[in-house]
Parts: sequence; C-alpha cells; structure tokens
Amino acid sequence: MDRLAVDPDNDVRLAVSFRPELTEARRAAIDFTVSPLDRGDVDWVTAGIADQGVLHRAATSTHPLLRRAAARSPHLSPELLRLLAEDTDAVVHTHLAIHHPDTPQEVLMSVYARLGGTFSAWMATGHPRFPREGLAARYADHPNAIYRQLAVRDPAAGPDLIERLSHDPDVRTRQAAASDPRLPLPRLVEALALPEPASSAGANPALPPGEMAVVMDEAGVPA
Repeated sequence: MDRLAVDPDNDVRLAVSFRPELTEARRAAIDFTVSPLDRGDVDWVTAGIADQGVLHRAATSTHPLLRRAAARSPHLSPELLRLLAEDTDAVVHTHLAIHHPDTPQEVLMSVYARLGGTFSAWMATGHPRFPREGLAARYADHPNAIYRQLAVRDPAAGPDLIERLSHDPDVRTRQAAASDPRLPLPRLVEALALPEPASSAGANPALPPGEMAVVMDEAGVPA
C-alpha cells in the first residue's frame, strides 16, 4: 500500500487514496489529482449508499471523490445534505441535483446555470424543488439566454410574454416558447413552418387537431 501510494502513475495513487481502510490523515498525505470529469465511482460508498455511517465518512472527507460518491445517495441525512450543498466542488452539486429529493433550490439553480442545455441541467429543472414562481419577472429580460429560457417555466407568464420569447435570438428559448400551450395560436401555427421551432411547436398540446393532422401528413405518418 505504501509503495502504491507513491507510484509514478496518478491513477494508481488516486485509486489508493480512496481505499476504505485509510484515515483522513493518510489520504491527505497522498499526492493525487482528481479530474473534473471523475464522477465519484467508489465501490465501498456505493455499497453503503443507505448506510449513514458510510455516508458520514464520505461526505465529511477532504477527498473530493468520496464527497462526490456520497452526493449520489438519496439517503443523505438533512445534516449531510446541508454540508454537501455548501461544498465548493461543482460535481458534488450536480450529483445532489440529480439524486437527492430535497436538494436546495440554490443548488439546483447553480447546476442549471453552469451546465446549460446538458442532461444534468435538464435533470435539475425536472427536480420537484426547482423553482417556478417568479421566474418570468426575474429572467425574461436576462442578458443570458440560459436564464431567459426559465421564464417560460413560470406559471404566471402570460401569452404576450410567451410570444415574445418565441422570437428570442436564442434558439432554445424560441423552442421552449413554441412548445408552451400559452403561445397564441397564430404564432404557434407560424412556428410550425420555421425550421428550428417546428418540432417543438408540433409537440405543443394546444395545437389544434387539424394542424396536427397536417404535420403528421407532411411527416408521412399514416392516419
């Protein structure tokens, strides 16, 4: 173990560094580098994903991979959840947004803002604690399109705003607005003929059956 802890290969040193039998002091003495892409695949933490003792060891560790592994548990206690929500490691926040049902709103928002249109950002917006109310007032005119997209999620956003966002310079914002049932019908029909928002408009639940039939005919879908 001691010899492997000073191996020239970083991957070897890293693998040794998260061994379960090591103390925190021994881990800290190993020179290793953790990639921002490392998810935190630690076997002994995964095996104890519901064990509070294992989760406490991992969540309170100075080792980022152990904290990332703990953040993938939906069984974190409120205390450990608060601790990891304050972590400076972005991957920890991403895992919390995906895996924990009580992840704080500010963590969900930070993941969304950082990751934009990725799968993890989509998972964050689908989280039951992701904010909805007040998004239009806060973000409809935000200079960053990542935030303007959020305005469509606000249940208080009116048809005029949804239509305005359907003309947004950002394609994802236009697509989000085109899929919203509050989009006025003339603009919805117009969006069907535009290349970028067409598929979103075609999936809009407010699309009249006649227009939907036209879309299906053009796509070659049998009646």
